[in-house]
Amino acid sequence: MPDSVYKVIELVGSSENSWEEAAKNAVETACKSLRELRVAEVEQLDMKVENGKVVAFRTRVKLSFKYDPAVQKNWSEF
Repeated sequence: MPDSVYKVIELVGSSENSWEEAAKNAVETACKSLRELRVAEVEQLDMKVENGKVVAFRTRVKLSFKYDPAVQKNWSEF
C-alpha cells in the first residue's frame, strides 16, 4: 500500500436543532467541494444565545481528506 498524505481543515457547522445536525451540516457542505473525506472529528460544541434563549447550536469539526496530486488546487485556500 502506498504512503498517503492528508490535509486537515477546521469548519464550524450550525443548526437551530442540535449539535449533531450542526456537525452533519459541516461535513455534508464540505463534501460538495472536497473529495475523499476520511475523518470528521468534533473539536468543540457551543451555542448561540439571544435574549436568554438558545437560538443555534454550533459544532467545530476537523476534517481530513486525502491529498490527490492529480487535482490542481491552491492549498492555501483551505
